[in-house]
Amino acid sequence: MLRYALALPIALTFFAFPAAAQNVNPNGAWVDNFGTAFEFKLCGDGTDLCGVLKDVQGKSRTPDNLALVNKQVVSAQQVASNEWKGTVVYDGAQAAATVKQVSPDTIKITGCRAGIFCQTLTFNRV
Repeated sequence: MLRYALALPIALTFFAFPAAAQNVNPNGAWVDNFGTAFEFKLCGDGTDLCGVLKDVQGKSRTPDNLALVNKQVVSAQQVASNEWKGTVVYDGAQAAATVKQVSPDTIKITGCRAGIFCQTLTFNRV
């Protein structure tokens, strides 16, 4: 009886967290709440992340950013499950970036300049 009492909590723990152990796939089209759109795909050895800017809307719709449409602006290497660190190009400059896929349909990009001026944007799968 004790064996079953110990086995049940262990089994429930295993089934309660299957998504945490599983990698989600970033490949596809993503858009933020302003309408700015990216196409992300795994690249390089299959673990790197590449992002092509597909459209720019809202306050980010500047001449510098419009010049980047249909160009790769995100390049990042995987540092953990569903997380990549690298660079993003916006407003005519390159910034350090962390890209984290927090669910199958949500990606967050944090870009930082000078290590202190940071902004996080949330993108949803289209």
